[in-house]
Amino acid sequence: MQTHDFPALALLEFSSIAVGTRAADAIAKKAPVSFIRIGTIQPGKFAILFSGEVASVNESFAEGRRVGDAALLDSVILSDVHRDVHNAVLGKRGDWGDDAVGIIETQTLAAVIDAADAAMKGANVSLIEIRLGDGLGGKGVAHFSGLLADVQAAIDIGCRVIGAGRAPACITVIPSFDADVRAKLNASTRFGEGW
Repeated sequence: MQTHDFPALALLEFSSIAVGTRAADAIAKKAPVSFIRIGTIQPGKFAILFSGEVASVNESFAEGRRVGDAALLDSVILSDVHRDVHNAVLGKRGDWGDDAVGIIETQTLAAVIDAADAAMKGANVSLIEIRLGDGLGGKGVAHFSGLLADVQAAIDIGCRVIGAGRAPACITVIPSFDADVRAKLNASTRFGEGW
């Protein structure tokens, strides 16, 4: 049996609050998992983020998809999630560093988690943060820093994952990020916070 530094991670995102709530109940009843976040996100969507042992997460993920299939917008399951992605979905933020910055913005939360995990596994970059839905109109956003070539590679890798049947992402790579903007965003990427 393979052991992991971090538990498996899964997210299901629904267009219906009622269906999403029913799916969360089914997930909880199917196998032992730990819920990280459950609830509504704008605009009227419902998301379930959970973790646990790989087998349990796989069973509960499949059940949640089955129960909520008609309203399922997007989903992701990572049996070997990157350490920094795991920490970022729990709210841990990294430093903006002094190098290039790359940003992946997605229409769904699942897509940004999937893209960030692939980017972190495929390129030598630092993950600054992942924001999921709140204050973003239901979008997901991930920020990376590192040397320009590495940041570009991370963004390219993340976009290939998103391109697999999902809505297109908005991306950017900033080679020489302004120090004043960096300082403000290092305090908070939410308008009105960290000032």
